[in-house]
Amino acid sequence: MKAYKDRSKEELLTLKNELEAEYKKFQEMGLKLDMSRGKPSAEQLDISMGMMDVLNSSTDLKCREGIDCRNYGVIDGIQEAKELLADLIEVPADKIIIYGNSSLNVMYDTVARSMTHGVMGSTPWCKLDKVKFLCPVPGYDRHFAITEYFGIEMVNVPMTPEGPDMDMIEKLVSEDAAIKGIWCVPKYSNPQGITYSDETVHRFANLKPAAEDFRIYWDNAYNVHHLYEDDQDNILEILSECEKAGNPDMVYKFSSTSKISFPGSGVAAISASYNNLKDIKKQMSIQTIGHDKLNQLRHVRYFKNLDGIKVHMMKHAAIMRPKFEAVLDILEEELGGLEIGSWLKPKGGYFISFDALEGCAKAIVAKAKEAGVVMTGAGATYPYGKDPQDSNIRIAPSFPPMEELIQATRLFVLCVKLVSVDMLLESK
Repeated sequence: MKAYKDRSKEELLTLKNELEAEYKKFQEMGLKLDMSRGKPSAEQLDISMGMMDVLNSSTDLKCREGIDCRNYGVIDGIQEAKELLADLIEVPADKIIIYGNSSLNVMYDTVARSMTHGVMGSTPWCKLDKVKFLCPVPGYDRHFAITEYFGIEMVNVPMTPEGPDMDMIEKLVSEDAAIKGIWCVPKYSNPQGITYSDETVHRFANLKPAAEDFRIYWDNAYNVHHLYEDDQDNILEILSECEKAGNPDMVYKFSSTSKISFPGSGVAAISASYNNLKDIKKQMSIQTIGHDKLNQLRHVRYFKNLDGIKVHMMKHAAIMRPKFEAVLDILEEELGGLEIGSWLKPKGGYFISFDALEGCAKAIVAKAKEAGVVMTGAGATYPYGKDPQDSNIRIAPSFPPMEELIQATRLFVLCVKLVSVDMLLESK
């Protein structure tokens, strides 16, 4: 297929007329499709409905230690929930705290605590002249929203096929004591689906930060969110690697069951060194009398163990895999060889990352919206919503039914073609 950039002005004008006629047909359909967020579909939520039957009015609601889960107490989570989540993220059960329903809330609390009270006795960030965070890009908009909310300066770090640019990270972290943290989605990263290589994890563990209170915010959101049973990414466990490197306190590891059981009704956790956990528990003893132990008990009795979670996640994969493959097939069929976009083929996670020609992303998203398909906002995958190249678009295949997803993707590629033709015509 002849690349758009190699076509003459006359060929591009003819193509534009054809594409506009096709686009008008989409507009006349009155579509109202949404692929803006990575929400599980109703079909995925149905998989977990058996969890609703685990507890009822006649159930024994005491946890293994004999504590009545209806009452106050057990601030850091019941033991069997600790063991389940610890197995999920490959850490010892004594190095984890169970929280409420959202890991995002735990991350927000962790930044807020650092702002007001510092990290393990260090100066509270609110008393410092400048606080900075490193942000691998493209990345997760909700991470960036937290640091922006607290007035923390965000510094872009480009992603590579192995993970974030570690040469850049090592240099910045070692030279600038104002850098207090870095956001990471290390496995099936949001939105590219990249998994950090062993070398990248080793280099993270061996960082030599200028700031004693520097922390790696390791969001293990997609640890078991594979698309294929026989082709899965693996990643080194960061907490143990930091311990081996003599940096046991340098990482916070976050996780939840939000996209395993029910979003908004899952169980979240943080894993860290003993020193970090001691610091965190000080705040928790003031902040709460304990998180939802009944929900913790419900999850443990439903999944039973890590093997139960893995079997459950293969059911998710059976729903997600055809959707990812449908989008990727359409991208290849419609855009392959045209040199007006590029994309990765993730083995897991929730997103497909698409890079349009520079300066086209906002126009593509706007054009799709005009015809009835809402995408993630262009620029959302960068701090402050500003993609310097105006190129990256996050595609979220999970939520729409298959028929709507295919329709939305075909409209999306049409918009990519239209906007790209206009861009190229301007340069002729």
